[in-house]
Amino acid sequence: MVHVDPPSAQFIRSQAAFGTRRIALSLGVIWLASLLLCAALVRSWCLPTTIVTALDQDAQPEGAQQRITVLERSEQITKVANAELQQTIREREEEIAGLRADLAFYSRLTGGNAKREGLAVQGLQLSPVNNSSAYNFIVTLTQNIKKGQMINGHLSLSIEGVKDGKLQTLSWSDIGPAAESSGVEFGFKYFQRINGTLMLPAGFVPNRITVAADASGDGGHVDHQYTWAQTLNNGDSIDVQ
Repeated sequence: MVHVDPPSAQFIRSQAAFGTRRIALSLGVIWLASLLLCAALVRSWCLPTTIVTALDQDAQPEGAQQRITVLERSEQITKVANAELQQTIREREEEIAGLRADLAFYSRLTGGNAKREGLAVQGLQLSPVNNSSAYNFIVTLTQNIKKGQMINGHLSLSIEGVKDGKLQTLSWSDIGPAAESSGVEFGFKYFQRINGTLMLPAGFVPNRITVAADASGDGGHVDHQYTWAQTLNNGDSIDVQ
C-alpha cells in the first residue's frame, strides 16, 4: 500500500492566494465593463438631438440635399398657386363689381322710384378689328317711359374726322354694311345692347362719333355724341350709367 503525504500548509496557503487574485481580477474586469456601458448610455441620453441630427446629415449629405431640393420645389409650387389664387380673386372681384353696376343700372331703370325717361343712348363701345380699318361697336339703348311696352326702330352712326387735310363727315351709308343701309334694327321694352360693325375709309382720321336712334310711332328720337377716344376700350364692359 502506497503512502501519500498530505499537502503542506504552505502549498495550501499558495493555492488560496491564487484563487483570491483570480476573483479580484474578474471583479476588476466586470467593473471596467460596467463603466464603459454607463458612459455609452450617458452619451446616447444626453447628446443634443440637433447635434445628433447634424451628425446624421453630415453622415448623409445626399439625403440632406434631396430634402432641400424637395422643400425648394414645394415653396415654388406654393408661390405659383398663391399667384393664381390672387389672380382668380381679382377676376372675381371685377366680375362682381360689373354685376353690381349692372344691377344698379337695371334697378334705376325698372325700379318703382326710377326716373321716367324716354329713348336714350346709355353707352357706346368700339373695338378695333385686327388687321383692318373696321370696328365692332356695342350701343346700349334704354327707355322706361313706356313701362312694359315694346318700342322698335333703327340705329345708325356717323363719324366726323379728317381726310386729306379736310374735315369730313361720314354717314351710316358710308361706313355701315350695305345690307343695313337704313340702320340697325332694334326692339326692346326697357333696354337693349345693339351690336354691329363699321368700316372707315383708308386715310380717314376719326374725331367724333354720333349715335342716332329713331323709334317708330311716338317712341321718340335721340342723338348722342362721343369723342372717338371715349368709345375705344380695352375689352372692359360697356359703361352703363
